[in-house]
Amino acid sequence: MLPAIILFKDQHSEPEFDTPRPERRIRGIPQRTTWSHYSNDSGEVYSGVWACEPGSWRVEMGAREDEFFFVIEGRCRLLADDGRAWECAAGESLVIPAGFSGTFEVIEPMRKHYMIVDRKA
Repeated sequence: MLPAIILFKDQHSEPEFDTPRPERRIRGIPQRTTWSHYSNDSGEVYSGVWACEPGSWRVEMGAREDEFFFVIEGRCRLLADDGRAWECAAGESLVIPAGFSGTFEVIEPMRKHYMIVDRKA
């Protein structure tokens, strides 16, 4: 049997709520909401919808962890430790590459579709 296609609009995942860990917070205590819609059997690929209130915190991607996301609404900024900065707004997408280290800032309340690939080997 072929695997089933997963349409996000047909998924009814329970939301998971969290905030950035205290030691990573830079501005605010933004609530983050995640609706997990897919995970492969190995746990290396997962995707869903993520929403967040304005605020900023430190991020560090794993050595084998890449994230693609598409902003549905709102706006964010990523600031690399080397000073480079990128903004992403509704209708735009980006990839955060493995090993990225810097700051994730939610400028306007945002919602995104995401896919993370965390290669185990």
